[in-house]
Amino acid sequence: MRFLRTRAQRFILAAFILLLALSSWFYVKVSNYYNAERVLAAPVYIDVTEGMGAKSLAKLLAKSGAGPWELGNTLSMRLYGKPSGFKAGHYSFAGTMTLRQMLSDIYAGRVSMVDVTFPEGYTLRQMAPILEAAGVTGAAGFIAVATDPATPRRFDLPGDSLEGFLFPDTYRFARGLKPLKVVEAMVGRFKVVAKELGFIGRGDLYRTVILASIIEKETGKGEERPLIASVFENRLKIGMTLGSDPTVIYGIPDFDGNLRKVDLLRDAPYNTYVRKGLPPGPIANPGKESLQAVLNPAKTKYLYFVGKGDGSHYFSTSLAEHNRAVSKYQLKGKK
Repeated sequence: MRFLRTRAQRFILAAFILLLALSSWFYVKVSNYYNAERVLAAPVYIDVTEGMGAKSLAKLLAKSGAGPWELGNTLSMRLYGKPSGFKAGHYSFAGTMTLRQMLSDIYAGRVSMVDVTFPEGYTLRQMAPILEAAGVTGAAGFIAVATDPATPRRFDLPGDSLEGFLFPDTYRFARGLKPLKVVEAMVGRFKVVAKELGFIGRGDLYRTVILASIIEKETGKGEERPLIASVFENRLKIGMTLGSDPTVIYGIPDFDGNLRKVDLLRDAPYNTYVRKGLPPGPIANPGKESLQAVLNPAKTKYLYFVGKGDGSHYFSTSLAEHNRAVSKYQLKGKK
């Protein structure tokens, strides 16, 4: 009996030692896997969703190729991190990285960032595909939020959409953002600029933005903006229509690039050839120079301007002078 008990004890001891050895070997294997540097041939992108657990994340890392051993991913989280509490977001991994570094980014919420630039004078519908192409947010979702009448009220702004208040600039966005987060950043930038210019608390804010948006679409030359602002202000003072092509174009759904005479004669909210005063809202998102031009227009008697074909304009005080300029700079080129 004593011999059997001794054999049994020896067997248990051997099994224990073997198990300990295997555990140690496996621990070292997981540790090496966790700390091993991997060269990622191409950037790897993963989306961590709200409430994602260790198993789901381990599978996601394995499927993406960032962490090819699924079980090793799970065990690494349990041994060296935590099996939950991952920060939701879009992550990118590139170059040489360890699983330790990847998980550290996910625990800390160091999401993938991208620089996005919006040119001055872009409409919100032109901005939308830029955001989608950069992976920041979906175009349709962005348009839906920006055109929701409740959204301007959320930011204490006038109007039924955010057109005019999405300040054109270069932004650093995380990928995979909700549309509201994107517009928050852009409206926030607008308010900073408006405060710098001194008109954020003024009652004529909407008027300023509408006029600035028209000026932005009329010229790309900074030195002309105060002159064009003076033309529009002079026209408004004497009850003339603004007569701005860009406003008409904005009001035409799916504009094909060809502005026809019938478009200029049609009575429509954004047709400033037919209707006096300002259009119902901004027609684009103006930059700082156009906003400044409205606040500080040049002191002139100009009532007209016409494109010279080189991006600049000729300004006139009378219709007769304007017609001569049209003949010189536009009709002459069509003969």
